[in-house]
Amino acid sequence: MINFERFVLANGLKVLFHKDTTTPMAVVNVLYDVGARDETEDKTGFAHLFEHLMFGGSRHIPNFDSVLQKAGGENNAFTSNDITNYYDILPAENLDTALWLESDRMLSLAFTPKSLEVQRNVVIEEFKQRYLNQPYGDIWLELRPLAYIAHPYKWATIGKNIKHIEDATMNDVKSFFSRYYCPSNAILCVAGNVELEDIKQKVNYWFGSIPSGKKLPRILNAEPTQKDYRVKTILRNVPADAFYFAFKMPERKDPDYYIADILSDILGREKSSTLYIRLQQELRLVTEISCYIFGSLDTGLFIISGKLAESISFEQFEQEFWLVVDEFLKEKINESELIAVKNKLKTSKAFQEQGLLNRAMNLSYFELLGDANGINEEFSLYDHVKISHISSFAKKCLKKNNCSLLRVKKK
Repeated sequence: MINFERFVLANGLKVLFHKDTTTPMAVVNVLYDVGARDETEDKTGFAHLFEHLMFGGSRHIPNFDSVLQKAGGENNAFTSNDITNYYDILPAENLDTALWLESDRMLSLAFTPKSLEVQRNVVIEEFKQRYLNQPYGDIWLELRPLAYIAHPYKWATIGKNIKHIEDATMNDVKSFFSRYYCPSNAILCVAGNVELEDIKQKVNYWFGSIPSGKKLPRILNAEPTQKDYRVKTILRNVPADAFYFAFKMPERKDPDYYIADILSDILGREKSSTLYIRLQQELRLVTEISCYIFGSLDTGLFIISGKLAESISFEQFEQEFWLVVDEFLKEKINESELIAVKNKLKTSKAFQEQGLLNRAMNLSYFELLGDANGINEEFSLYDHVKISHISSFAKKCLKKNNCSLLRVKKK
């Protein structure tokens, strides 16, 4: 059970406080409700570029990192298709430093040509290194537009085209900041061995005078129901042929999300899973295979991926793959197997929540979903999943006309 308090500033900033008396450290986590899905198709990669720009200095703080390091802290951030999240970890006695830093860049980020050029080059280099110049690096650049035809999930967080970042102007950057980086579009979580009244006073002091901004309505292109089996083959310099089956699945708030999570573990998370036993251990068609889900805020993806064994063709593998899936849909899941998977999920999530940072980030994320207390209700939702739920969901999800397959063939 993660206890927390919630309050809202007059400017609309949602604030969560989690007290932990076991640590001398504190966490300041700021989640902005903006991700790659909020970009336009002709200007992608901006959410991720902005994550970098936020460390380029603000009006009163030319170097964000050095100030935090002097206070004994460290920081980082990440961007997804749905959110952008920033966090600071430092001794609780220096909490004001982190609040000052985060409030100053929320209010008055420094927009300088030098900062834009430096961060633009960093992002371009990241695009090349991580996505273009390593084996299997461009998988999501290829798979997303295959799986999605309308929704902005069809481009990756890094962007659709490197040229969009190369062409980003100062006006583009300022416009993005004014739309999304404001109290009404943010969730602040403070965690550590501090007192609620002190937090209320400190947060109001540092953030209370920032203009609220306007939370814009999110109007996105809805992804139509998929009705066809989509297959694409790309040729790459990779060590082995690889495959990525992407099945559409419900959004993160849908109760079926928890069913999908359990199903993914049953199918391909462990060496005792169905796909591993049949396709790797018995038939020896693959050298690795796994199954996982994207907990996207809109229509997500249920992924089955792996690498083919030497001399095994895609046609040979895919024929057996769909036979195994068909067998799975006809057989009844063992109750003991379901219990084992639930226990592993609970253990994994309980282990994650041991860290103060993870608790702060998860509280922020569940608040974005609608209620931070959702973090305390997850175990119950998993417990209520029955074999009949999994069987019913699997028959809806694991269909060819709900699937997009990317084949990566080695040159």
